[in-house]
Amino acid sequence: MTDSVDIIPIARLALAFIPVAAVLLIIHTWSLGLRTALVAILRMVSQLLVVGYFLTFIFGSEQALVTLTFLGMMLAIAGWIALRPLGKDRTNHYPKALISISLGALTVLGIATQGILDLERWHEIGVVIPLAGIIFANSMNTVSLAAERFSTERHRGSSYQQARSAAMNTALIPMTNSLLAVGLVSLPGMMTGQILSGVTPLIAVRYQILVMCMIFGSAGLATSCYLMLQRRTSEYSSSTIN
Repeated sequence: MTDSVDIIPIARLALAFIPVAAVLLIIHTWSLGLRTALVAILRMVSQLLVVGYFLTFIFGSEQALVTLTFLGMMLAIAGWIALRPLGKDRTNHYPKALISISLGALTVLGIATQGILDLERWHEIGVVIPLAGIIFANSMNTVSLAAERFSTERHRGSSYQQARSAAMNTALIPMTNSLLAVGLVSLPGMMTGQILSGVTPLIAVRYQILVMCMIFGSAGLATSCYLMLQRRTSEYSSSTIN
């Protein structure tokens, strides 16, 4: 085991874009809309480069306000991106998504950092922000799937209960698959990173169990909260139609 992760040279990192380019070529050949995928790739690279420099700067901070500001910004962006499938209805549903992701994710983040990891400082940015990123991202994706499916079901004429059940089942499919596959099909990023950095597998497994419980719990709570907040809107729409 090495004591630290080897630095990847830029020239070798560029090789990672070979399969990306292949997928983009397929998307273009099949006329699926190359622009969205290309913008997503470019944003991914630019955003990670910016956040890498930014985190290097702020990780030395001991101010709670810095942590809270960063968390607030992450939540605001997550809530907005989660509703991308809704198109023009995005703005109307944004408060529900923001509330739902905040309640689900912050509850789980608090349990993880204050109860399980027992941080000396609750706002320790080097721990809170990376964990928040994992939790927020998975909650965002699950709410996004639920929002799209719920909207589709309601437009088909399904009742609120039917749409809610379909949306919840659909949203949890990727998360459930991850739980079933972990350790057998996949070694998740956090566990792999720890092992590569020299942590023994048994210790890495404990942290990965923590992460898997966090993402499943936060995603499920955020999604169920979002769907419950949709009840009043659905009932109002039904009464208006009738």
